[in-house]
Amino acid sequence: MKIGNIDLGNRPIMLAPMEDVTDPSFRLICKEQGADMVYTEFVSADALIRNVNSTTRKLFIDPGERPAAIQIYGKELEPMVEAAKIAEAAQPDVLDINWGCPVKKVASKGAGSGMLRNVPLLLDITRAIVDAVKIPVTVKTRLGWDCENKIIVELAERLQDCGIQALTIHGRTRSQMYTGEADWTLIGEVKRNPRMKIPIVGNGDITTPEKLVEYYDRYGVDGIMVGRASIGAPWIFREMKHYMATGERLAIPAAEKMALLRRQIAESIDRIDEYRGILHIRRHLAASPLFKGIPNFRSTRIAMLQANTRAELEAILTQVETTML
Repeated sequence: MKIGNIDLGNRPIMLAPMEDVTDPSFRLICKEQGADMVYTEFVSADALIRNVNSTTRKLFIDPGERPAAIQIYGKELEPMVEAAKIAEAAQPDVLDINWGCPVKKVASKGAGSGMLRNVPLLLDITRAIVDAVKIPVTVKTRLGWDCENKIIVELAERLQDCGIQALTIHGRTRSQMYTGEADWTLIGEVKRNPRMKIPIVGNGDITTPEKLVEYYDRYGVDGIMVGRASIGAPWIFREMKHYMATGERLAIPAAEKMALLRRQIAESIDRIDEYRGILHIRRHLAASPLFKGIPNFRSTRIAMLQANTRAELEAILTQVETTML
């Protein structure tokens, strides 16, 4: 699969953009674990052109992450074009446009998946961004606004006509948010459309190596993006790559997985500060499958997610590791 001149190889696995998740440390770890391409957190066009520090920091890309994409979102043409130029100056490999975020504070204002209710403007903004920057532009979106308006098959053609160089489709509508099961049938229909020449990337509910291979075989997509299954489990990319190559599950020792979580904690604290760094990492700890199946773990989990210092958290993890090993 290629995005412009960027060759991601056959059947690439990509780390989906996720707010408060895909920070530089996590992206780099996922890359080291086998992710073929990574995406930043969502970057607000309005905040970017106002030079808001917390937003401009999202533009940082470590050389080890590449190829990496910066993803921007917004609802107005001129701010989106200006933000695209600012993002391009940060030298990502790809600029991705978010027409898929379902979160109320984004979609209700007309940005993200909210733009699926204003397709003419969505296309105007996409076309203007493609014309304004020199790097490859891609789009991530959903099937449509709701079940009565699944417009992705026609929309995909129109987005391709705007000049984008790849399209990622999440197999849900905006109204579904993240509930129910992702429907890949329309993703497959887009891929089978003879008019479509750009790579099609599928996204939604890819939680195991077996499902990754099954969906590649069933739907014929060019790439697959992994999102929530990677939270607290960056090693999932290594497991998936091994399974694709061998057809067998890779048994990664619990100690290796714990070391990766500890690294995330340390790098989160170093990047922000102790208190906010621990707050940031709690989402990974809460979601991590590493702790599933440990007997009577509930009280330990609560203590882990309430820890306010690195020393507290380290003491709890050491106790848990002793139990696991």
